[in-house]
This record gives sequence, structure tokens and C-alpha cells, in this order.
Amino acid sequence: MPSEFDIIRRYFTRPVKRALLGVGDDCALIAAEAGMVFAVSTDMLVEGRHFHVGADPDKLGHKALAVNLSDLAAMGAAPRYATLALALPEADEAWLGRFSQGLLRLADAFGVELIGGDTTRGPRNISITVMGTVPPELALRRDGARAGDELWLSGASGDAALALAHLDGRIRLAGAALAHCLARLHTPVPCVALGLALRGIATSAIDISDGVVADVGHIAERSGVAIELRYAALPRSRALQACADARLAAECLLAGGDDYELAFTASPDARPRVESLAAELGLTLTRIGSVGAGEPGLVSVYDASGAPMQIARKGFDHFGS
Repeated sequence: MPSEFDIIRRYFTRPVKRALLGVGDDCALIAAEAGMVFAVSTDMLVEGRHFHVGADPDKLGHKALAVNLSDLAAMGAAPRYATLALALPEADEAWLGRFSQGLLRLADAFGVELIGGDTTRGPRNISITVMGTVPPELALRRDGARAGDELWLSGASGDAALALAHLDGRIRLAGAALAHCLARLHTPVPCVALGLALRGIATSAIDISDGVVADVGHIAERSGVAIELRYAALPRSRALQACADARLAAECLLAGGDDYELAFTASPDARPRVESLAAELGLTLTRIGSVGAGEPGLVSVYDASGAPMQIARKGFDHFGS
């Protein structure tokens, strides 16, 4: 059975290109880039809480890094470095090979260097810290939304939650709909290019990890504004359009997590620039609401007739009921 240091050397040690010193010492050494600040984020995935026992390790490696890169995207930061803390019940070399393959494939796609971390024995737990760079004056934050701004969403929400509903037996998906939703759940693609392109355009941004209503609520709270969502305007995949359970569809669209799309606000004057970005990047960007001067932190959802909708669940909460 490989030792802790064998695991690090075989599966996670690579030559560095940008860092001054990477894996193998007490600390990594990285140099600050002129005119930039570091954006730093950490996410933890716990077996049985964030992923099922027996989850595909290749896809798990991808997702473990993707959810962190999504945080950098929401800040308009360019990915640079990552560290990995990994707890495993045993040193399963087949599992480690596939996990590292999925993680490092995505790292290469986004130019990320794995520069350190830790391994230990214990319940399966994956914690990644990512570092990216952004000019401080162009960083996308949650506290910049202003009354009169428009609210936009990239892609579509709810597909990952619909996949989870399938896995939990709440609905049955098949064929292309099942494949699409499972891909959205297990191998999300972080919107890094969009985050970079929104520098100087968006007034605030956040990634959708816990649900549209919950995450947009963080913008409303941090910016001291109220936000109105138009339910009919929310983009829907074919799988969600075909969902016969209207209540489940609404829950997935509004409160389903794991989408890793970007929600952002921008002035109405910026609408032509946002629409041109959609064409340039080959993305769907949809206006789903607006920012008002109402009760700070309030998110209201309105149906197609303009009537307020009662939302029983706003999003995922690790310590909620």
C-alpha cells in the first residue's frame, strides 16, 4: 500500500510553470503579478453530503476543482493556483488514479497549477483552495448592485437539481434528458471566460451553487437592495420543460443548487454589451429580473401574470432543516 508521500508524488506532483516552488516543500512559493490582487476561495466536498458513496472518481475530481473555479469566475478572476487537502479511508490506487486524472485534466484546461496540500486517513473528504488574479478595481463583488440594474443569468438553472431528484427517486428521467442532467450535476463547466469578460460591465456577480433565490439573495443583502425575479423569464432546458411535476420544476429552477452558472447585475445601458458577450462567447445570457430600492436583502418572485409567488424553499443550506 502506498504511503502518504507516495500518493503525493505519484498522483499530484507536477513541474510548476508559473509558481516559484510547488509540491514537495513545507510551503509553495508564488509571486504576485504587478497590478493584480489574489482572489482566494476554498470549497469542501464530503462523501454522503455532497456526493454519493461510490461516485465516479474521475467526475468527482473534475467537480471538486470546478466548484472552486466557479467562485473565481464570479469574482472575475483568472485561475492560477490550487491546493488539495484529501482524506481517504484507504489508499486505493485505482481510485486515486482516476480522481487525479479528472482533477488535473480540468486544471490543465484552465491553466491551474496544483502547488500543495495534504493527505490523511479518514472519511472521504475533498477540500480545494484556489487562487486567481484580478485587478482590484475590476473585481466582481456582491455589494455593487444598484436600484435600476438588470439581473442576468447565464445558461439555465435547475438541471443538476433535477438529476438529483432522479437519483433520489422523486422523478424518472431517461435518454438525452437523463444524460444532460447528470452531466450538469457531475461535471459542471465553470463560467471563467464569462467572469473575465464581465469585468467593467457587471455591477455585482455571484455563482449559483445553492439555488437562484438563495444566491441572488446574497447580492441583495450585501448591496442593500431588493431584487425582483420573473419566474417566466427563467431559462429552462428541454429536460425541465418536459417535467410534468410543476412543483418540482419550480423548486429546481428557483432553489436547486449545483448549477455553477453566474448571476450578475448590470446597468440597462450595458445591455447591448451583455448581449454582444453572449454572441462572442456562445452563451445564453437571459434577463431574469431587476434591482429595486425596496427592503434590503428581499428577493421577490413573480409569476407570468405579475402575481407574487410563495417560495417554500429558497436554496440549499448545510445547517438548514
